[in-house]
Amino acid sequence: MTYRAPIDDILLALNHGAGLKAALAAGHYGDFDGDIAQPVLEEAGKFAGDVLAPLNRVGDQNGVKLADGKVTTAPGWPDAYQRWTAAGWNAVSGPEAFGGQGLPLAINAACTEIWSASNSAFGLCPLLTLSAIEALDAHGSEELKAIYLAKLVSGEWTGTMQLTEPQAGSDVGALRTRAERAGDGTYRIKGTKIFITYGDHDMTDNIVHFVLARLPDAPAGTKGISLFLIPKFLVNPDGSLGARNDIYPSGVEHKLGMHASPTCTMTMGDHGGAIGYLIGEENQGMRCMFTMMNQARLAVGLEGVGLADRAYQQALAYAQERRQGRAVGGRSEGSDPIIAHPDVKRMLMQMRAMTAAARAICYATAVALDISTRAKDPKVRSDAAARGALLTPIAKAFSTDIGNEVAYLGVQVHGGMGFIEETGAAQHYRDARITAIYEGTNGIQSIDLVTRKLGANGGASVWGLLEELSAIVKQVEASNDPAFGTTGAKLRDALGALDRSSRWLLERLASAPNDALAGATPYLRLFGATLGGCMLAGEALAVKSGNEAGDPQRYIALARFFAENVTVQAPSLEKTVTDSAEAINGADVVLLG
Repeated sequence: MTYRAPIDDILLALNHGAGLKAALAAGHYGDFDGDIAQPVLEEAGKFAGDVLAPLNRVGDQNGVKLADGKVTTAPGWPDAYQRWTAAGWNAVSGPEAFGGQGLPLAINAACTEIWSASNSAFGLCPLLTLSAIEALDAHGSEELKAIYLAKLVSGEWTGTMQLTEPQAGSDVGALRTRAERAGDGTYRIKGTKIFITYGDHDMTDNIVHFVLARLPDAPAGTKGISLFLIPKFLVNPDGSLGARNDIYPSGVEHKLGMHASPTCTMTMGDHGGAIGYLIGEENQGMRCMFTMMNQARLAVGLEGVGLADRAYQQALAYAQERRQGRAVGGRSEGSDPIIAHPDVKRMLMQMRAMTAAARAICYATAVALDISTRAKDPKVRSDAAARGALLTPIAKAFSTDIGNEVAYLGVQVHGGMGFIEETGAAQHYRDARITAIYEGTNGIQSIDLVTRKLGANGGASVWGLLEELSAIVKQVEASNDPAFGTTGAKLRDALGALDRSSRWLLERLASAPNDALAGATPYLRLFGATLGGCMLAGEALAVKSGNEAGDPQRYIALARFFAENVTVQAPSLEKTVTDSAEAINGADVVLLG
C-alpha cells in the first residue's frame, strides 16, 4: 500500500507534545521561523510517498549482493539516494558552515520518522551519516573537517559507525582492533568489525568509516579506546579520490529483516593496514563515539515510530476493506468490514495511540537537545542537556518496543493474510525486530536510565519533569470534560507510581544495586507509559483550547484510550520494579539448577 505522512499528527506532537512552540516563544531557538516546519515536512512526505515507499518491497525482495569485495544494493536504490541528496534532505540539520541548512534537530527528527516509515532500510544510511557529522563536527580537527564534513553534510559521501566485534558484542572495552602510529600523523588499523550497517554499498563513490581501535600502549578497557576516521578511498590534496584504502567488506549478513540494508563484516589490514586519522585525542574515543551513539539512539527510536506508523496505516486500510462476520447490532445484509468488530477497533486504537505516544517522546528528546545548544541562557542549556540525556534511553527503548508491538498487532489485524509476505505486514514485523537491538539493546538503555540518568543532579531532571507532567494532569482534571473519561485519574495514579519507583530505585542503587538492575526494564516501561500518556493529554488539551487545528474529540479519545489501556498498567509496573528483585536475583536455582 502507499504511505502518507501524518503531517497533522506530526506537527501537533512537535508543537505541543514536545514543546517546540513554547520553546520558540521563549526565544530558545533564536531567529528560527517555526512556520518553516509545515512546508518542509509536507515536501518530505511527498518525496517519501512518491520515491522511497515504492522501493520498500523491492528492497526486501532483492536484498543486497557481495561480489569481488563490493556490495550492490537493490534495484532503484542508488537513483533514489541521488535524488534524495539532490533535494537537500541529507543537509536539513547540517552545520551551515559546511553547506547544511542548519534547521533544528527537531525538524530533522520528524523527517527521520518519515524516511523510516516509508522505507526503513533506506533511512538507515543517512541516519548513520548524520551521526558521523555530529562526531566529526564536535571532535574532528579543522583539517579533517575541511576535507570530509561538507561531503558528509551534502550526502555525497556517507558515514558508518564501527564498534562491534565478534568476541565483544556490547562490551566495547573488549575490542581487539589495533591501531599503530605511522610516524606521519596517520595510523594503521588492523582488525575485524561485524554488523556494520551500510559498511559498503554502491550509492556513493566514497564511504567515511568511524572506527574504534586500541593503540599498543593504551590502558585496558574503555579508557584505552581511540576513534579513527578511515575513508574507503583516500582523498588527494585537490579533493579528488585517490587510492583504495585497506578496508573491505568480507561478508554480508543474511538477516531476519532489513534485507535492503547491507550489514557487513569489515576487514582491515589484509594489505598492511587501513590508513586512519585520529578523531579527538588518543584514548578518548568513547567520548567521541558517544556523540555519534546518542544521536543514533534517538534516530533508532524514530525508526521504531516510523515502522509503527507504517504498520498502523496498512492495518487500518486492510480493516476497512476486509469483510468478515457480522457486527453485533449491524444492519448490513452481508459481512461487515472487520473494523466494525470491537476487538479489531481495540487493536487499531492500541496501534495508533502507542505510535503517537512514542512520537511525542522522541520529538521531546530532540527539542531538549536543540535547546541545549541553541538557548542563550547557560542555565537553560544545562537543564535542557540533562533533560535530553534523561529522555534519550526512553526514546530509544520505549519507541522501538512500541514499533515491535505495533507491527505485531498489524500482523494480527490482517489475520492469516498477515502471515503471508505478499501483504507486506510481515515485512514491518521483521524489520522492526532489530531496532530493539540497534545502538545498545533496550536492556542496556534501561540500565543507563537507572544507573546514570535517574540519579544525575540528585534526580533533579526527573523531579522537574514530573512537576511538568503533573501540571498537565491538573489541566485535564480541571477541564471537567466527560470525554476524557478517567484519563486524569489514571495519569495521576501513574505519576505516583513513577515517583515512588524512582525514589525506591535511587535508594536501592546505593544499598542493593542488583535489586535496582532487576527492575530497570519495567521501570523504563513505566516511565514511557506515564510520559507518553501525559504528552497525549497535553496534545488533546492544545487542540481543545484552539491552540492547534484539528478535531478535539479525536485527540481526546486517543489520549483517553492510551491512559485507560496503557498508562493504567503503571501501578502493576511499579510492583514489578519494587517486588520482583528477589525472584530475579534468585533465579539461578531455575536457570542453572
